[in-house]
Amino acid sequence: MQKPLQLSFKNIEGSEAMKAMVRDRVGRLDRLYPHLIGCRVVIEAPHRSAQGARPPLGISVEAEIPGKPMIVVKDMEERRNPRDHAAVVNRSFDVVERQLDEAARIIQGEVKAHEAAGETGTITRLFPDQNYGFVETKQAGSLYFTRNAVVDGRFDELTTGTMVHLTLATGEGPMGPQASSIRLLGADRSSE
Repeated sequence: MQKPLQLSFKNIEGSEAMKAMVRDRVGRLDRLYPHLIGCRVVIEAPHRSAQGARPPLGISVEAEIPGKPMIVVKDMEERRNPRDHAAVVNRSFDVVERQLDEAARIIQGEVKAHEAAGETGTITRLFPDQNYGFVETKQAGSLYFTRNAVVDGRFDELTTGTMVHLTLATGEGPMGPQASSIRLLGADRSSE
């Protein structure tokens, strides 16, 4: 990486085991994608419950690569014990690895240019009964989309927080700017 790892903790004390796990996963990212510019990881306990239960653990991973939008993955999970962090950390880094793999395939020409057009976003709101939702992107902000815009009829597989690849529509829909197509990331590959 061109920039050193930025690792920070909010409302939680970072254990050495957690720091080592993050450093290991970032090292794997650097080996997977040697042109990685930098990586920023924030681990936090977003809130504490009144009953004194363990707070959930949230993670945000940002990977910067040349010539592409920054890859941003956010996840949160309830913890069963104070040291329970491996699942959410590994799950988040697995998503980043898949996105870096897809970016590398595009650069190497394994994916056609028209398939690479568009950008990555995160589903922020879903209204399944009304057949629409909203996806948030770094470049275009919040975009409206309909059930019909979801490739392969996979609208029912979407959940809030799902990472998707999208194409911007040329015109606006009834709710403002919209996405003309939404594809679940990794939908074109068989599961590993």
